[in-house]
Amino acid sequence: MKNLYKRTRQGVKIEIQELERRNYYLLRRRQIRAETEAWEKIVEEYRELEREMCEKKLAPNLPYVKKLFLGWFEPLRDAILKEQRTQWSKKHKAAYAPHIDLLPADKMAVIVMHKMMGLLMTGEEDRFVRVVQAAVQIGVAIEQEVRIHSFLEKTKKYQRKKIVAQNQEDFNKEAETLRKRVTSLIRRKRVIEVQKLVKNEEIEPWGRDTQAKLGCRLIELLTETAYVQPPVNQSADSPPDIRPAFRHIFKIVTKDPGQKVGKRYGVIECDPLVLAGLDKTARHMIIPYVPMLVPPKKWKGYDKGGYLFLPSYLMRTHGSRQQQDAVKSVPVKQMQKVYKALDTLGNTKWRINRRVLSVVESIWAGGGNIAGLVDREDIPIPERPHTEDLLEIKKWKWSVGKTKKINQERHSQRCDTELKLSVARKMKDEEGFYYPHNLDFRGRAYPMHPHLNHLSSDLCRGVLEFAEGRPLGKSGLHWLKIHLANLYAGGVGKLSYDGRLAFVDNHLDDVFDSAHNPLNGNRWWLTAEDPFQCLAACINLSEALRSSSPHTVISHLPIHMDGSCNGLQHYAALGRDILEGAAVNLVAGEKPADVYSEIAARVHYIMERDSNKDPATNPNALLAKVLIGQVDRKLVKQTVMTSVYGVTYVGAREQIKRRLEEKGHITDDNLLFSAACYAAKVTLAALGEIFEAARAIMGWLGDCAKVIASENQPVRWTTPLGLPVVQPYFKTERHVIKTSLQVLALQREGDSVETRKQRTAFPPNFVHSLDGSHMMMTAIACRDAGLCFAGVHDSFWTHACDVEKMNRILREKFVELYSMPILENLLESFQTSYPALTFPPFPDRGNFDLQEVLESPYFFN
Repeated sequence: MKNLYKRTRQGVKIEIQELERRNYYLLRRRQIRAETEAWEKIVEEYRELEREMCEKKLAPNLPYVKKLFLGWFEPLRDAILKEQRTQWSKKHKAAYAPHIDLLPADKMAVIVMHKMMGLLMTGEEDRFVRVVQAAVQIGVAIEQEVRIHSFLEKTKKYQRKKIVAQNQEDFNKEAETLRKRVTSLIRRKRVIEVQKLVKNEEIEPWGRDTQAKLGCRLIELLTETAYVQPPVNQSADSPPDIRPAFRHIFKIVTKDPGQKVGKRYGVIECDPLVLAGLDKTARHMIIPYVPMLVPPKKWKGYDKGGYLFLPSYLMRTHGSRQQQDAVKSVPVKQMQKVYKALDTLGNTKWRINRRVLSVVESIWAGGGNIAGLVDREDIPIPERPHTEDLLEIKKWKWSVGKTKKINQERHSQRCDTELKLSVARKMKDEEGFYYPHNLDFRGRAYPMHPHLNHLSSDLCRGVLEFAEGRPLGKSGLHWLKIHLANLYAGGVGKLSYDGRLAFVDNHLDDVFDSAHNPLNGNRWWLTAEDPFQCLAACINLSEALRSSSPHTVISHLPIHMDGSCNGLQHYAALGRDILEGAAVNLVAGEKPADVYSEIAARVHYIMERDSNKDPATNPNALLAKVLIGQVDRKLVKQTVMTSVYGVTYVGAREQIKRRLEEKGHITDDNLLFSAACYAAKVTLAALGEIFEAARAIMGWLGDCAKVIASENQPVRWTTPLGLPVVQPYFKTERHVIKTSLQVLALQREGDSVETRKQRTAFPPNFVHSLDGSHMMMTAIACRDAGLCFAGVHDSFWTHACDVEKMNRILREKFVELYSMPILENLLESFQTSYPALTFPPFPDRGNFDLQEVLESPYFFN
């Protein structure tokens, strides 16, 4: 009987493994199709709609954006087809001729329409996009699809008719052999070999010039063929008002709204009708990068990892040649920890929290404007006053401008929300999905999918949860309650852990009501700082507390542990300063130290002192009196947070100005500006007084960078995990090219470094590379300990039952990181690279014992 039981168990186990294996390869095939056939599916949809229109002699009932696309599709496709034929027969071909012919006209038309509309949707400008930006992005998208298309042509044997092989029979045999080989490999789950076949088909990179020239010609064809027509409300005799959907014009564009002098750019402007219903139907836009149905490819090199077929690069270098070369040339062995960390983040399986998504959908359908969702309606434009008073007219013009700006912002936010929701809707029935990750040049990790991801807003974080569920356990229930208190915020997160637990216990009725009646109850969750995440926590906690066995309830919720002013924590560890370490919770305390409140108190003290001075001799006295009642933690928080990342006085002024605008006590624009200037100076002065050691290290890093940049060299260093970093700040060179639309000035990296930028950016970039290293070290250790892990820079996430294990790991890794001679290694690398240069001596450092971090409960909390 024992043997029979054992054999039965083994048989069941093998059967389950076989089912899992089949399911995995089924999902892998779906993933390959999703990456390679996205545009092809849309093309087929438009062909089908065209057939339906011809057969029924009736336009199908379509969403607004699809109606526009369908109207533009045929004329644009025909224009591209004509251009392809013209260029083929021309003796003197255009520069873009070899590339306009590489895709079928219908697929090219679809890419151009979707890319142009995508730029108009997500752009910050009102109804226009710069030609250079649109042309390059369209060129990049076409090049990417050409690579996939050329591979599919080979494997599916649908060679373009006008390319006739010299020996048709041999060619057919070769294509058939290749197709069979690929089909066989896919069937046998040998995707790596398939990818090698694709690599053999790879084309030389086109370069920016080619992308821009092709993009410009395709944009030109779009402007010539796409039209819009307002709803018919005219008399039968009047001609229909048909007008171009897009037009190419030149426009003066300023960097900031307040600037009077701007640059003249060629732009593509769309008719107001194009955007009229776009934000409500943005879900129908193509999103080529979606989360993956199977774990991403393991990283093994600069362009080896991530998506199965879509181009994936280890680092977002934004065209910096030196940074690309540094990453490509580094030995694979040196990068193993970086690859492991990215693979760990990419292997975390997510799913959609359907209950939260359902609430989001209800609010969105009802017009938004709740829980941080943007209002779906525009603000009415103020009517012109019935007066000739110049002052009144000036005020009216100002209010019209402000209203239009707000409406433009709302439009962009509505489009963004629609894109996020469209991904959530698409993924909600999937068992789970994955986010491939890559790095910015400093070594911070980011999901490659841009819309719905856990780095984004409260909306995204609220609708995402771990696909794997784990029982809460005793400690999990404890941490779930603390997590809920943190999400509610409003000062609750600054209480001790016992205080936060008491807060939740005192609001259990609100928690139950929020979970079971989120929209028609007392809606307590809406008063939270992060409402959708708060709702998700209420649902999970309610489920646990209503259960007869709370500790066995399965939880999918990621619990966050966040660093306290993490940049300053890294500086305090570098400088070994006891007082600064205590201010940012490197030392154990009864409750969390709040550096923002400490700075706010110092700012209040300085302003109180200034307010008692004589306004005749000290103009700040009046500003201090205006501001004294408005100084709080929120006013200074962003400036304190970004001070360690090199915020300038101008940056601090704008941050504080925004906070004062939100408070709404100062209505006069001139007074608001003066008050922000004064508050920024006082806040930065208070920071310098409290964090002297951090300022000294920032100064030393900046001085080292200045020495290097003075030799026309970029600052380079290697992170503790072996990632080479090169600061990409070079003077750009203008490179003029002639296109069919206009002369374009493309910018490319020059040979001269930007000395000032190299100096000011080095301290924050260096600290970012250290916080990225800490996160990656923690990710690898959590994976080895069997934990599910996600990271958002200085916020580490895991299941509630595993928080205590993660807390121990992240502290140990911080101590391990700063037990390395980081500054000594940095100086040694500088001296080795530049032996002829003299670098400043280290600033004085304290004698803080790093082991204290292991016992600090609020270090990450």
